[in-house]
Amino acid sequence: MVDAKQMSQMAEKKGFIAALDQSGGSTPGALRLYGIAGSDYSGDEEMFRLMHEMRVRIMTAPSFSGDKVIAAILFERTMDGEAEGKPVPSYLWEDRGVVPFLKVDKGLAAEENGVQLMKPMPDLDALLARAVRKGIFGTKMRSVIADAARTGIAAIVKQQFEVGRQILGHGLIPIIEPEVSIKSPTKQEAEAILRDAIAKELDALPSGTQVMLKLTIPTVADFYAPLIAHKAVTRVVALSGGYSRVDACEKLSHNHGMTASFSRALTESLRVTMSDAEFDADLGKTIEQIYTASVIKV
Repeated sequence: MVDAKQMSQMAEKKGFIAALDQSGGSTPGALRLYGIAGSDYSGDEEMFRLMHEMRVRIMTAPSFSGDKVIAAILFERTMDGEAEGKPVPSYLWEDRGVVPFLKVDKGLAAEENGVQLMKPMPDLDALLARAVRKGIFGTKMRSVIADAARTGIAAIVKQQFEVGRQILGHGLIPIIEPEVSIKSPTKQEAEAILRDAIAKELDALPSGTQVMLKLTIPTVADFYAPLIAHKAVTRVVALSGGYSRVDACEKLSHNHGMTASFSRALTESLRVTMSDAEFDADLGKTIEQIYTASVIKV
């Protein structure tokens, strides 16, 4: 059953979502940006340990709290880890006031029809059951659109909502994330096809059902306003999609009702060599910048 207090926070509270869910494929790049080169560790276990230490440093920083960061998306290993001696989901909610989400997809399939669907998730029900036991509120799953191909986009939206219904069956709130690549030469056209396809799926959901959407910041400001206003949508959040933090925040500030769910743009200026005071000061400035773009619109 969905936690009523957490649901209220996700539906009503001003703030943004921190995406702390880099998986195996994106972890080396995230560590490199943080100042840890591939030559500084050996093997996946050490890599993931270093990544977990970085995430815990973020989550335990004084500036990271539910005042402005209303939720955090976790990698599976992060969900299973600890922060200050407590399971990470419990620590986030009980100590920081931050709602915990879990990334559940297993990566992307090869591109076909201008899109990359999610890889199969045969163990999803077991993962969702474990997530519920650990106090997770909702989930996130990503697929990617490279071209304005109707067949491919239809397949992506169909897959996202099919898995979303499976997630809803466990009492969790799914974040539907069909990312449109910012490098797509037909980005605006793809967004138009995507918006219509999502709206049809939302209209078909049973009465009272709630989902969230995570979308690339649109080319045309407020283009996703109809989805934001849909009765089945708790919140629409934006991914930074490769934009710098400055660019992502500027573009987001023109989209009313859309809040951030940034990953790289959240951590791009953090460095392992910073003192704890320097780290928190930098993170605090970043949080303020993203929060402002999320709640104050042009």
